[in-house]
Amino acid sequence: MLTINQITDDKNAAIKALEKKHFPDAAKSIENVVLLNEKRKAAQTESDKVLAQQNALAKTIGQLMKEGRKAEAEDAKQQVAALKEQSKQLQDEKEQAERELKALLYTIPNLPYDEVPEGTGAEDNVVVKTGGLETALPENPLPHWELAKKYNLIDFDLGVKISGTGFPVYIDKGARLQRALINFFLDEARKAGYTEVMPPTVVNAASGYGTGQLPDKEGQMYHCEVDDLYLIPTAEVPITNIYRDVILDEKDLPIRNCAYTECFRREAGSYGKDVRGLNRLHEFSKIEIVRIDTPEHSRESHEEMLTHVEGLLKKLELPYRILRLCGGDMSFTSAICYDFEVYSEAQKRWLEVSSVSNFDTYQANRMHCRYRKDGKKITLCHTLNGSALALPRIMAALLENFQTPEGIRIPKALVPYTGFEYIN
Repeated sequence: MLTINQITDDKNAAIKALEKKHFPDAAKSIENVVLLNEKRKAAQTESDKVLAQQNALAKTIGQLMKEGRKAEAEDAKQQVAALKEQSKQLQDEKEQAERELKALLYTIPNLPYDEVPEGTGAEDNVVVKTGGLETALPENPLPHWELAKKYNLIDFDLGVKISGTGFPVYIDKGARLQRALINFFLDEARKAGYTEVMPPTVVNAASGYGTGQLPDKEGQMYHCEVDDLYLIPTAEVPITNIYRDVILDEKDLPIRNCAYTECFRREAGSYGKDVRGLNRLHEFSKIEIVRIDTPEHSRESHEEMLTHVEGLLKKLELPYRILRLCGGDMSFTSAICYDFEVYSEAQKRWLEVSSVSNFDTYQANRMHCRYRKDGKKITLCHTLNGSALALPRIMAALLENFQTPEGIRIPKALVPYTGFEYIN
């Protein structure tokens, strides 16, 4: 969440930034934050005064008793009791203001960086780079769901039988290709300096609040109500929360972690070509990279993460493009975000396969993730994450872009992992 200083240092700048994200009632929310913060500070100031009066008066009681001035001592005791009650009321007012302030801050998104483009949706995102190899397909190329059926790679109907729409079953070389991608992405992440972790795929509510999935995306997460646990929508949640309520040493930053997990999202659609096959699923595999860094170095870390993801797509020989998301298309928690898309020749459309975001201090403030700067000052960290990569649409693009009359060609970088050069 936003820090109080981000809001009070320049209210108008904060309002303008929130308007870039098309946050409704930005001015009203910011004004309410300021009012609640002033109410909290006023209660604290008055409470400190009352406590000082209470302590000063309490010190006189013993002296009055020694001097035999019992009536005055009793009167002082009654005044102390009244001050204690007043202090309790002021403390309650302060805590109530703090609760209301925190609840309000949870509903306000992160402030976008200045370089985030203006815009309301995907059509306003800015393409900053294109790359990869052009694909020459045979006449009448097939979409991946037909290729999956032709070569017995993925059974969508069986997934419906077992679980429902959006839960495919990978079979034989389809499963082996999936596992090959997982191992390839993890090996590449380790080569880039990321430490692999294997986190839980269920998290508590505190973890969801820590990274901003709650309360913003509560309806999009699978909730285990009996235990009050959530299935993770991305490994970002458990990995980043490793550092919740932790004070790190500056010399240990940036921290680099990666993980393979299954991911679960309820928001997947059910109709139309855009959600057919692997285009949009309720459960899917993903490798996530996460960094915890200093404010001074986080932009450099972001660039390094972008380079890493781009390198993966180059090695997979896929046509890709990189987009800087506009304010209206960014996530609730991002300060700046770049999407990677691969082109599907068979579907004639771009498929998003990664988002790489810098969250500035937004998640760290929620999680109390801090570091000791210069060995002294306690400062909020910056958090960053990205998909490296999400598998379903990569799998779809590989099947569609590398179909040949002889079968589906496997990119050279994956052959050591698959053990085969063609699916036929």
